[in-house]
Amino acid sequence: MKLSVAVAVLMLVLAAHTDAQEAEPSIEQRFADFQSQMQTLTEDIGEKTKAAMEKFHTSDIAVKTKSFFAEQFEKLKAKIDETFAKES
Repeated sequence: MKLSVAVAVLMLVLAAHTDAQEAEPSIEQRFADFQSQMQTLTEDIGEKTKAAMEKFHTSDIAVKTKSFFAEQFEKLKAKIDETFAKES
């Protein structure tokens, strides 16, 4: 009787051990999971960066800065045209 109990316990331990090994993901599956996590992360970062850049381009300070430099460029261009037009 002791032998049959020992064999039964041994079989249960062996079954539990094989179930535990099957539950552990293989290296292949770990790399696949890692790849999908990195893809999700990069897509998320890309979307957030794009949204931040859009927000910055339409922000008040960016619009005012662009218009300031455009005005200064036009003034400089007019001044150059005026200066060189007199000499010719």
